[in-house]
Parts: sequence; structure tokens; C-alpha cells
Amino acid sequence: MTEPVAIAILGASGRMGQMLIKTVLASDKAVLAAAADRPDSPCIGQDVGAVLGQTDIGVTISSDLRAVFSASDVVIDFTSPAATVAHAQLAAELGVSLVIGTTGMTDDELASIAQSAQKTSIVRAGNMSLGVNLLTVLVEKVAAALDEDFDIEVIEAHHNKKVDAPSGTALMLGEAAAKGRGVSLAETRDSGRDGITGARKRGDIGFVAVRGGDIVGEHDVLFAGDGERLVLRHVATDRSLFSRGAMKAAVWVVSQPAGEYSMLDVLGL
Repeated sequence: MTEPVAIAILGASGRMGQMLIKTVLASDKAVLAAAADRPDSPCIGQDVGAVLGQTDIGVTISSDLRAVFSASDVVIDFTSPAATVAHAQLAAELGVSLVIGTTGMTDDELASIAQSAQKTSIVRAGNMSLGVNLLTVLVEKVAAALDEDFDIEVIEAHHNKKVDAPSGTALMLGEAAAKGRGVSLAETRDSGRDGITGARKRGDIGFVAVRGGDIVGEHDVLFAGDGERLVLRHVATDRSLFSRGAMKAAVWVVSQPAGEYSMLDVLGL
């Protein structure tokens, strides 16, 4: 029988961190080896079970990242861009695999992560769900089939606590549409319209971000032509689907050579 994968969770006291911990604890393919949080977190030194409102499980939340990484086969990171870059560098130094769900990173931050991936295996995805990754495949195919007579708009909605826009998932979908069209998203992206903007530029890929309430995540890709519209849609109603995807990625990536992978690689798509 294959040994369970030793997983560490970063941002353990956060909403996503707690969901990830619960998913690992419920799995027969992994064990929770360690958990970390920012140094000023009131949860430092507490047992993970206590933070979850359960009985102690024998894993203490730590701010010692080197010890946390060293205790693990793979680390799951849904934190912040600057922190994630540092985590990727530490993973590369120690030869520990990394799963990144952090979004909102700059080109320089992404380049730094790609450099770290030369020394260890990293899965990075703007969205870990099976449905969304299938959607990216469909968006690319539809964009390739329809010419610029069809305008493309990516419309996303999230809860009012989300700090980045467009969402990482929206950008994934925009990249898929651009790839299908054979163009660069950087050159065709239109992320803001306000005031007298003039007519829509032919071939642009537009983004609209909605923020409100407790929306988990909704993404529509609209192909709008004269006399007809095609809408491809994904709706997430339960945050646990992201943690399940991250778990799947964590179990998969530990057996991969150094490199940067996506969820499409994990899912064989």
C-alpha cells in the first residue's frame, strides 16, 4: 500500500486554510504533517483541532516555515502574492513540492515562481475545480471556432471580501479565449469601462467583475454576435470543491519532476 502523502497547509486559520485542513484530515491518501500561519496570528501555538472547534489532533500551528516545509512532502498555499513567492523559493531550496492557489500575482511574481519551479514540482492554478478547468478547454475551442464577429466578455462574481479583480479564474478563461483566437491576452484585454469610452474595439476580450455578499464564484464567458449569443457558465456553490481539487493536485505533484504544472496537467486534460 502506498504511503499517505505528508501535506502542510499555509494560512491555517483562514477560511480556505481551514477548509483545506478538513479535506486533508478526511482523506485516506494524505496526512496533515504541519500547519502554518502568519507570525502575528493568535492561532500560533494552538492545536489545529482547537482552531477547527474539534478535539486536538496533535498538529500545532507554527510560524516556523522552514520547519513546516521540512516536515512535508508537499505544501498547499492559498495566501498572498508576496508570501507565495517567498514560499516557492523556500520549496525550491528544500526540494518540497508546492500547490499554489494564490491569485492576483504580477508578471514579476509569476516569473519568480517559474524560476523556483526549475528546482521543484509546482502546481499553480487560478482555480482548482474540475468544472472550471473543463470550461477553459471549451472556451478555447469555441474561441477558435468563432471569428472576431463574436465579441468575448468574461463576467465573474465573487464575495465582497475578495481583494483582486478580475479573478484568477477569469484571467484563466481570458487566456483560454486568447489562445483559441491565436492572440495575446495582454494586447487584447479590456478590464475597465467608465465614462465615454467609445465603441468596443473589435477583437478585444473584455472583463467585468462583480463583488457582493457571500458569492463563492460565478464565471460566464459570453460570445456575442449579431443576432445570437453563446454563454458558457460555471457556478461554484461550495468552497470545498477548491480544497478537493488542491488535494488532488497535492497527491499528484509529489511524483512529478521539477516544473510548473496546471490543473489541466493534474486532470490529464
